[in-house]
Amino acid sequence: MEVTRFDPKDVLNLPDNPGVYRFFNEEDVLIYVGKAKSLKKRVSSYFNKQSGVNRKTRRLVSEIKAIEVTLVNNEFDALLLENNLIKQNQPRYNILLKDDKTYPYICVSNERFPRIYSTRKFIPSNGTYFGPFASVKAMNNILRLINSLFTLRTCRFDLSEENISKGKFKVCLEYHIGNCKGPCEALQIEADYLDDVNQAIHILKGNLSIPKQFFKEQMTSAAQKLEFEKAQQYKDKLESVDRFQSKSIVVSPNIADMDVFTIVSDEKWAFVNYLRIKNGTINLSQTSEIKKRLNESDEEILSLMIIDLKDKFQSTAKEVLTNRELALNTENFKLLLPQRGDKKKLIDLSLKNALFAKKEKYTSLENVKDKGNRVLKQLQADLSLKELPVHIECFDNSNIQGTNPVASMVCFKMGRPSKKDYRHYKIKTVVGADDFGSMKEVVGRRYKRLLDENEPLPKLIVIDGGKGQLNAACEALKELNIYGEIPIIGIAKRLEELYFPEDSFPIHIDKKSESLRLIQKLRDEAHRFAITFHRDLRSKNSFNFELEEVKGLGKATVDKLLQKYRTMSKIEQAPHEEIESLIGKSKAAIVTNYIKQKKEAK
Repeated sequence: MEVTRFDPKDVLNLPDNPGVYRFFNEEDVLIYVGKAKSLKKRVSSYFNKQSGVNRKTRRLVSEIKAIEVTLVNNEFDALLLENNLIKQNQPRYNILLKDDKTYPYICVSNERFPRIYSTRKFIPSNGTYFGPFASVKAMNNILRLINSLFTLRTCRFDLSEENISKGKFKVCLEYHIGNCKGPCEALQIEADYLDDVNQAIHILKGNLSIPKQFFKEQMTSAAQKLEFEKAQQYKDKLESVDRFQSKSIVVSPNIADMDVFTIVSDEKWAFVNYLRIKNGTINLSQTSEIKKRLNESDEEILSLMIIDLKDKFQSTAKEVLTNRELALNTENFKLLLPQRGDKKKLIDLSLKNALFAKKEKYTSLENVKDKGNRVLKQLQADLSLKELPVHIECFDNSNIQGTNPVASMVCFKMGRPSKKDYRHYKIKTVVGADDFGSMKEVVGRRYKRLLDENEPLPKLIVIDGGKGQLNAACEALKELNIYGEIPIIGIAKRLEELYFPEDSFPIHIDKKSESLRLIQKLRDEAHRFAITFHRDLRSKNSFNFELEEVKGLGKATVDKLLQKYRTMSKIEQAPHEEIESLIGKSKAAIVTNYIKQKKEAK
């Protein structure tokens, strides 16, 4: 295929042929891939009238610095190439199509005495693969069925004739409990083993009628020979296949293999449901959620997804049912838009699944939004705030024996972390372990800067600490003449008591309250952010806390202790049971012994 580059001003020189076009930006990065019946007409349409074109498309056009085209024989070939290029390059303006390597397969290995096992790695040389399976549960159900019906090995031994004749292997527990017939010791001939494998392959292909007929014949034969126990075993296996088949949605025995694709969409999202019909039974249902990038039409998205999903799930069905008229001319399959009968019922069923996925998507989005509002309203009520606390900032200090004092500020907006607004502070004006002075400094620095830059102030300030830290923060606000403008509270560490300025009695919020959990989350996040910064500084300055030198205690354990107790003196005063509940019995014993030895040395 011929590949040629064009400048955007030369779009009228593009060929009037079907093909794929690729847009590159100033950094020569691929930003969009598209297909066209006529490259000249389609690409030039981007640069003609821009009125009525959405904002994202105008932005795309403004970034185009080079155009590359590939000519193909027909529009279907263009669709295949477009699909591959999108998956390989993931251009920022295309809808996301991913080669999902995480879908599992079932592999029938190509070794002597083949194994049947699940894997997420697709290596064709290893054997025959079935799948991928959209549901791990469905795949495991099939494997369980196969393992209950047939005695196949699970070991990875190289069962060559030479190895078996030399007696290299011994039967394992699987043989003794009846799950394997011991081919590793030549206790089962290869032909009998392969008969089981072939029946299992029919099940994997969805051809359940063949193993059912096989078990029925074996049951009848055993009964005629008066081998009633053996006949019962085959009857049980036949019933297992029937039970498995009954769990699948049987459509109609008159419907052959086919694929069903339907789409529902709105301005932002499209939802494509795929049903795979095998021998009149639905054996796969998959709904894909696609975020639109350039206001793509339903027909464009559905065409791309048909190619993508048929390839991903290795469908060879020659008949494809859809709920949209598509201009896809191909010999690989036939497109139908049924209006009545069983096939129309399949379209309706698929649409039902697509609409359900759409409903669930927006329900989950609404739930997230509603939950945030609900928690903030609860917090507003619990703290008697005048305004909804949509913007909350929380401060915390961190120092170890007065060394490397730092502070952190974390910001939550609409009840969720706004990490771009997080701030670290190195304490500049305070010497030693002065938590009150440090708190006053960082609160003053934070809000002086917001005032200088004319940035909005938070609706609530949370101070990690008791009355002392809270009063220090209030002093900083007073010096900035904004005390009383912003609600401010302090949270004490152990009893989760909340303090207001100039109020000697704490507020107790229900321990199960969502609003208290939000404040605790703010406090814990400020802790984490401060400790992480402090640890980085300690590492940078080659400063080690004394517990880090104790054998048996790692940095993670020491950080847990510091996050809770802040200083070595507080760790020494803490009850052993409390330390044990925090870091475990063995590590707590190491800490207690170290403190004991330290005191004895004095």
